[in-house]
Amino acid sequence: MATKKTTAKAPAKKAAPVKKPAAKKTAAKKPVVKTAAVEPAQAAPAAEVLTNPTWETVQIARHPERPLFIDYLTEWDPEAIELHGDRLVADDPAMYAGIAKIGDERVVIVGHRKGRTTEEKIANRFGMANPDGYRKAMRIMRLAEKFQLPVVALVDTSGAFPGLDAEARGQAEAIAKNLADMSVLKTPVVVVVTGEGGSGGALGIAVGDRILMLEHAIYSVISPEGCASILWRDGKMAPVAAEALKLTSGWLKKLGIVDDVIPEPKGGAHTAPKKAIETVKKAILAAIKELKKVPVEKLVDQRYAKFAAMGRFGK
Repeated sequence: MATKKTTAKAPAKKAAPVKKPAAKKTAAKKPVVKTAAVEPAQAAPAAEVLTNPTWETVQIARHPERPLFIDYLTEWDPEAIELHGDRLVADDPAMYAGIAKIGDERVVIVGHRKGRTTEEKIANRFGMANPDGYRKAMRIMRLAEKFQLPVVALVDTSGAFPGLDAEARGQAEAIAKNLADMSVLKTPVVVVVTGEGGSGGALGIAVGDRILMLEHAIYSVISPEGCASILWRDGKMAPVAAEALKLTSGWLKKLGIVDDVIPEPKGGAHTAPKKAIETVKKAILAAIKELKKVPVEKLVDQRYAKFAAMGRFGK
């Protein structure tokens, strides 16, 4: 009987798994951060306005050869008598106080002493007074009231000394006390801003019946650099800040902060120091002569009213 041959079937091949197309990679979306719109007044001004005449005036006011307090005093009265000490803590070399003669007038004179050489500048803290200096100045100004002598104050400082010791000894209180006491001092007071008039450091001896200012001096509540660091966090914006502060003599005369502007030689007081010093002398003597005609009680009332009116403008 014939038998059928059987052949073994090869196992069926499994179909290869179908590869799914790779998904396209998509960049992750960054969260949208909303930023507040910057007001135009807060934005830093364009670089092209960084140079201006006001900034040039600041540089002249700080010129290293500009006459200093000691130059004025030496020219007016080489035999002036300096008085020392605040009778509380110490004697501050950054603030001069004494008795001098300007022309035919015997006066009490106070002023910021910066120093010319490096050693003098360091010793006098670049004319930045401690509380002891302001208290000394006020002590000597009270002598002026007692002996009926006019007070002459020469202002030239970048500000009161900002050290920890100065703050601990009452820097703000000393300046505030001077403002209060000078406002009622019963004697003529003539103030001259000769260089830098910086903040409370200047105002501490600058409450007077006549506020005079040299043509290229500056007088402001803060230095341009300090203002720029607050508004724009950038000291390079100081020229722009200087323009905004209106710290020049022309602007301050217009705003009623100073009474008269004393002209300087062409290019600034440093170009002809003796001529500038003589011009300041004549302006001081003229002011004293005028103030002596006013009864002292009326003088005090006018002085108080003068400072109370600052910053008030009618329509």
